[in-house]
Amino acid sequence: MDRHRIRGVLALTAAAGLLLTGCGAGDSDGSAADRRTRPSGLPAAPDHDYDNGSGGTGEQKNNDEGSESSRDFAPAPDYLSTFALDVDTASYGYARRTLAEGRMPDPSTVRPEEFVNSFRQDYDRPDGNGFSVTVDGARTADENWSLVRVGLATRPAAESGERAPAALTFVIDISGSMAEPGRLDLAKDSLDVMTNQLRDDDSVAIVTFSDEAERVLPMTRLGGNRDEVHDAIETLEPTDSTNLGAGVETGYETAVDGLREGATNRVVLVSDALANTGDTDPDSILERIGSERREHGITLFGVGVGSDYGDALMERLADKGDGHTAYVSTDDEAREVFCQDLPRNIDLTARDAKAQVSFDPSTVSDFRLIGYDNRQVADEDFRDDSVDGGETGPGHTVTALYAVHTRPGTEGHLATANVRWLDPETRAPHEESGRLETDSLQPSVWKASPRFQVTATAAYFADALRRGDDRWSSLPGSAGFGVLADRADRLASTTEDEDVRRLADAIHQAGNLTGRD
Repeated sequence: MDRHRIRGVLALTAAAGLLLTGCGAGDSDGSAADRRTRPSGLPAAPDHDYDNGSGGTGEQKNNDEGSESSRDFAPAPDYLSTFALDVDTASYGYARRTLAEGRMPDPSTVRPEEFVNSFRQDYDRPDGNGFSVTVDGARTADENWSLVRVGLATRPAAESGERAPAALTFVIDISGSMAEPGRLDLAKDSLDVMTNQLRDDDSVAIVTFSDEAERVLPMTRLGGNRDEVHDAIETLEPTDSTNLGAGVETGYETAVDGLREGATNRVVLVSDALANTGDTDPDSILERIGSERREHGITLFGVGVGSDYGDALMERLADKGDGHTAYVSTDDEAREVFCQDLPRNIDLTARDAKAQVSFDPSTVSDFRLIGYDNRQVADEDFRDDSVDGGETGPGHTVTALYAVHTRPGTEGHLATANVRWLDPETRAPHEESGRLETDSLQPSVWKASPRFQVTATAAYFADALRRGDDRWSSLPGSAGFGVLADRADRLASTTEDEDVRRLADAIHQAGNLTGRD
């Protein structure tokens, strides 16, 4: 089953006792109609149904106000939530860029999990490959509602040891729109710096595309050839239209021609993803990526640029290519992505990683995962290792946040979270788990650890942007832009984290634009 086409509630019995992502659960003893009644104090979330058709627009389709999506709260006995891990951050980066330019982001481009996963976390780290699992939570101001955080972390990047060599094929958009400052110029400068930082046994190839695709540099070992790579980067100049399909196809052909056994083979797509020439059908482009991934294990890293950006297409390409996306608009962001994130991601610690959370029906009446709309996996596929998951490297954290309604007066086990992954070399399966009890819930979200508060603030902010009106939040304990901005200001001072400061600035900008700061 294609996990990107899964919509609606993912059903399985609670007795299966597996673990992680969100729909919701209703009372086991109520009627079907009663179970579909909105739980106390929490409005139904919008039904974000992203277009999976040939248009690839990612256009949001909302139900009428007050209607309830069956995806949001599931009837009993579905107390399982399952998803593929996702370390994308492009949605948050693009939203910040849009707000800084004085525009509200299109709600269809706001993916809450990418907001949440854009910030450093405080999870324990494992010693070897795979994950640690942290499960914590805090109660909200809404009666019997809590936010539960499931945190997965890989080993630190600084302790990754000897990694496999990399074979990187850069597919670079040189269409006319890339002439805008902050697009091709950022990519060229960052690629130059990155070329000097990669190892001698790493290899680089360069493909460009405008109205046609061209192989500028075949797969080339960097040892003794760095000047050749720098010269190829220097020749990149914007021209003509955007034949993204040709670029992707030629890029994967180049990667296959330069395939290195025992190396991390990856295609890095740098584009505004505004395809307007040649094959613009995302399904056929996606199929090409899928076939090469399956046959050769080539993964995709998408780097988005530009004030006009095809977010939905880039995100779908990366998902299909077993990779992830980032968005850059400044020199600092570009250097971080190309010179820190990309080299770090060369070393894989887990393949096809999936998570599953099992909520205890004796203590939980309803739950909903915040985001991960197009990363959901059928519950019964959690341990089916032929079903795609996510790829992660050292230094990564993955956070999933749930709104959870506990049954009044109950105590005890609340949830168990499992993560399953394949060893990147042997493909042997492994699992790790963590538990949460009701007495471990913090009394208030805003008295929890600073990093938990940052997670909550990012989620509330995404939810307000996604709904288009922060007065009708789908999250318990929600607040307006002004209150969120004040909290983010305090957290920026507490954590001394520039990323949190930028979050506060973005919330202030949204409040100013809507008149609710």
